[in-house]
This record gives sequence, structure tokens and C-alpha cells, in this order.
Amino acid sequence: MHQQQFSKIFIAALLSTAVLQANALEFRSVTAHGAVFYDSPTLQAKKLFVASRGMPVEILIEHTDWLRVRDQSGALAWVEKKSLASKRTVVVAMNKAEVRTAADAKAGLLFIAEKGVLFDLLEAGKTGWVKIKHRDGAIGYIRVEEVWGV
Repeated sequence: MHQQQFSKIFIAALLSTAVLQANALEFRSVTAHGAVFYDSPTLQAKKLFVASRGMPVEILIEHTDWLRVRDQSGALAWVEKKSLASKRTVVVAMNKAEVRTAADAKAGLLFIAEKGVLFDLLEAGKTGWVKIKHRDGAIGYIRVEEVWGV
């Protein structure tokens, strides 16, 4: 095999791996009962914290009945798989975030959400906006950089 062909194949493999890793983000949310997070994948491990219902976490590793996750603050922990739901939620990451009637900065303002407010994720658009639903039923759009969990 020529050096140039090998280089092209090697670069293509690296790019494929990078694309897979970039698309590999998976988020889930804590079930209705909350979840205990541990420092290792066993119930006998040290309990680190309890997350409240609906909080989104990023899945990093799956190990039998356990998941290694990262929360919004960047903290890493293990949680039982059964403690997380596939239902997607997002949490406001900014001090204040504007929720709009459409995916447009000029659209009407529905309300302002404070940091830490949870929303159900309805759609993750490619326009820099996500469609969300508040627990009171209000549906709107928020900038993707203003929330965590997408």
C-alpha cells in the first residue's frame, strides 16, 4: 500500500471516529423518585449525592445495570440504570433565559426562566433553538446555549 493511500485511510478513520464521538452524546433524566449517585457501580459504594426528579444527566459509560454519568456541574458519578428515564429534559444554565413563541430572537416573549428551571425537551432543532414544555403546560423555544441537556 502506498504511503499516500495509507494516510488517506488513516485520516478517514480518524474523522469517522471523531464524528461518532461528536454524535455520541446521550442524555437521560432522573425518574420521578429521584436517584442516588455513587462513586462506583455498586450499592455498597460511597453515596455522593441525590438528584431531584427530572434532572438531565449525560451518559458516558454503560456497565451492566449501572451508568457512569456527568451532571450539569461536570460532576461524575455512577447511577443505577433503573433510576433514569429516556424522557429528555433540559435545565436552564444561565441566570435568566428568554422563552419565545417561535425559534426566533424577534418572536414574542412568553416568559423568562430562572437558572435551574427544568423543561421537557420536545424538539432539538438545528437552528440553535430547542422546543420545550414547562410543567404548567406552556410550550416555547429557548436558545440551545441557555440550557444544558441537549
